Amino acid sequence: MEIPFRAVLIDWLASDAALGAALNAVVEEAPSRVALPWLALTASASTNWGTKTLAGREIRVALELNFRSDDPLGGAALVAAIEARVESLPYDQTASGFRIASLAMLKARAEQRGEALRVFVLEYRARVMAA
Repeated sequence: MEIPFRAVLIDWLASDAALGAALNAVVEEAPSRVALPWLALTASASTNWGTKTLAGREIRVALELNFRSDDPLGGAALVAAIEARVESLPYDQTASGFRIASLAMLKARAEQRGEALRVFVLEYRARVMAA
């Protein structure tokens, strides 16, 4: 269920018109040759979250936004748009083989890497059950 969840999340983020206009890429793993800004689902891990009769997983994902800005608040609106889009992901994903029981933001981290490159990482936990 982890791989289908990753695919659904990336497609959901990439299909948003506002994010599409603001980002040069929404991809799985860091892109090798894409101009900033871009968003990638850079890591995930899952554990069993099933019942005796139904398979389930707790999936943790990390979304990494890379952008260039001299302003500490430069990416605030974009981060807020990403958070809103993730949190609006429909729970019924039966076409992909699962249903989302819960989706929660766990933590966020911001850092500056040289030459005004800023990185913002959002970590989410999704608890999903087989459809």
